[in-house]
Amino acid sequence: MNSDFIVAVHALVFLNHKANETVSSEALAENICTNAARVRKVMAPLKRAGFVTTREGNVGGYRFAGDAAAINLRTVADILDIRFVQSNWHSGNIDMECLIASGMAAIMDDIFLDLDARCRERLEQIAIADIDHRIFGPGGVAELEEQLALAGATG
Repeated sequence: MNSDFIVAVHALVFLNHKANETVSSEALAENICTNAARVRKVMAPLKRAGFVTTREGNVGGYRFAGDAAAINLRTVADILDIRFVQSNWHSGNIDMECLIASGMAAIMDDIFLDLDARCRERLEQIAIADIDHRIFGPGGVAELEEQLALAGATG
């Protein structure tokens, strides 16, 4: 897996949280901690999928256009053509007489495909709205930070 998936999910959650605001690629990049060119590259397929809209010009940028409860992480991964479990290296050699050496690569590829499919099944159960809720909902990151700030102010 490359980190494009992380950039995309972060951007969608941020844009969803910003509701009807248009956010520039530079502002997204600053929040994600990457560069604006990378954000634009990752956002292009999300725009084609209708998850975001864009506006050109000085006040241009991205706006969330989907239903945060309906956009699941598997769909995001599919749009970006992300594989979560894979290997670029194979042991053995298909031309060797040893059955282990000649067969291991195909068997490992099958295992990786199965693991990737299982990962996608789990990601299908997580929506952009779920992540937003984990940050801003009861017991979420925002509440925890508020509690820590209050504890620091009184301590």
